[in-house]
Amino acid sequence: MDTLPKCEANFTALTPLTFLTRAAACYANRPSIIHEGTRFTWSQTYHRCRRLASSLRALNIANKDVVSVLAPNIPAMYEMHFAVPMAGAVLNTINTRLDAKNIAAILKHSEAKVFFVDYELVPKARDALRLLVGQTEPTQYACLPLVIVIDDINSPTGIRLGELEYEQMVRQGDPNFVVDEIHDEWSPISLNYTSGTTSEPKGVVYSHRGAYLSTLSLILGWEMGSEPVYLWTLPMFHCNGWTFTWGVAARGGTNVCLRNTVASDIYTNIVLHNVTHMCCAPIVFNILLEAKPSERLHFKSKVEILTGGAPPPASLLEKVESLGFHVTHAYGLTEATGPALVCEWQKRWNQLPVQQQAELKARQGVSVVTMADVDVKNLETMESVPRDGKRMGEIMLRGSGIMMGYFKDAKATSKAFENGWFRTGDVGVIHPDGYLEIKDRSKDVIISGGENISSVEVEKVLYGHPRVLEAAVVAMPHPRWGESPCAFVSLKKNPSGKKDHVTQAEVIAYCRKNLPHFMVPKVVKFLDELPKTATGKFQKVQLRAMAKQFVVPPENEQQQNKPKKSTSQVNNNNNNNNNIEQVLAVSRL
Repeated sequence: MDTLPKCEANFTALTPLTFLTRAAACYANRPSIIHEGTRFTWSQTYHRCRRLASSLRALNIANKDVVSVLAPNIPAMYEMHFAVPMAGAVLNTINTRLDAKNIAAILKHSEAKVFFVDYELVPKARDALRLLVGQTEPTQYACLPLVIVIDDINSPTGIRLGELEYEQMVRQGDPNFVVDEIHDEWSPISLNYTSGTTSEPKGVVYSHRGAYLSTLSLILGWEMGSEPVYLWTLPMFHCNGWTFTWGVAARGGTNVCLRNTVASDIYTNIVLHNVTHMCCAPIVFNILLEAKPSERLHFKSKVEILTGGAPPPASLLEKVESLGFHVTHAYGLTEATGPALVCEWQKRWNQLPVQQQAELKARQGVSVVTMADVDVKNLETMESVPRDGKRMGEIMLRGSGIMMGYFKDAKATSKAFENGWFRTGDVGVIHPDGYLEIKDRSKDVIISGGENISSVEVEKVLYGHPRVLEAAVVAMPHPRWGESPCAFVSLKKNPSGKKDHVTQAEVIAYCRKNLPHFMVPKVVKFLDELPKTATGKFQKVQLRAMAKQFVVPPENEQQQNKPKKSTSQVNNNNNNNNNIEQVLAVSRL
């Protein structure tokens, strides 16, 4: 068998670009993209991408050059996921919620040669370019990328930042452009920057191979059938839309593009186009639940939702499913090409009560099929923790879906892959059935008087309060116990559009009924809206800074007293504390 050759007939490099070629051949006349009044077929999308790739080559874009794009979920953003790598370049999708300073830093670090900008984001892009060159008016020179504006495809505005425009690039491209074959599947396809709430964001590089396998993992794990109608409520800049930019093409589906993720547009497009699938962070659940009666529309068939980004409480999952959605929970990171775990549903769970189903669904689940291994380990010994759903350790991953590494950061790459695993920085447990559950970020565990408090567990209880819309729990200083929980909460609006009056005492009393006293927040602060990162996660760095200024009220301090424990209980807790402190010693890269 050792003499059997590897040749062109039996070996081709893995790349998601083949998904578009196949879609154009098998689903040529099926709608590929719908955006308001604009519609394309897969045949048209394929030829538009070839034309754009041709125009990029005409601009002297070379192999592995970076092409950046700052745009919402519009057709151009989708097309560039194929057109840019068709030209041999690397796609860098920039988070539209970043400020000019962060955008400038990304353009500089990535050394982008071309910068596509949506017409609505031209002012922000102009500020970023000014920062990049350090002068009042940007001029073309070595470190400044060539800027191309993406005008509104439905109602062109004429807004420009330079002479070039996206549709002009497509029209001028060669319709007979021959795409070079990908010979090395380990070559980079995209460059994504982490949200970076505590330091400079890192550039995460995906390979053609990793993108291909991760895409297959998700369409298999989510059981996405052929010809889905996919609504883009998840930003395409977020891990390349969790690979569904490529995955929808693989299934011959239809991409329904949304410029703005607002309740009225979501419900309208679901009904208008018979949407079957969508992805989103749990924050979008609140948008759906808080929709006005005039915005909320009834749809006949269940809409499949894949959610991730933050652990959603079971109560929130139960509420959103009552609207006509069916939720699948996933877990991942930028470094894992999006979701690495999926809470795969087992048929026997259908016989359980609805609340218990929601609790099972809230777990992060099992590895996607192309992930080689997932484990929860003790950092000191690198041994797996017991599968008891209690003993905590750090979640670790290995497989072809993991990033190639951090761009221009060999030291951080080496540290991330220490001991042959990618270390996520998330603290979790493994249940007896093999399903993983996140208990916290390693830096978010609260240690109060030797007790380890999971902020996620406290947040789950807060979300059960009938008036709580958002909840985030962080550590605050305690004069006796070192740390204690502090809760930041935003409230739901009542039918009149106003927020009900809820007091700190009422929330604390609710928590005392549902939590051990040492886990009860000692301070509850009400905010109109909790601060979030550019990817929609709560900005716990800001919240921790605020909490450092708070003082524990005397009446709450007295409640912190705990009953004495038996010697066996103390020993067990000490063992758990040692494990978690080992995890806490390693913060996320």
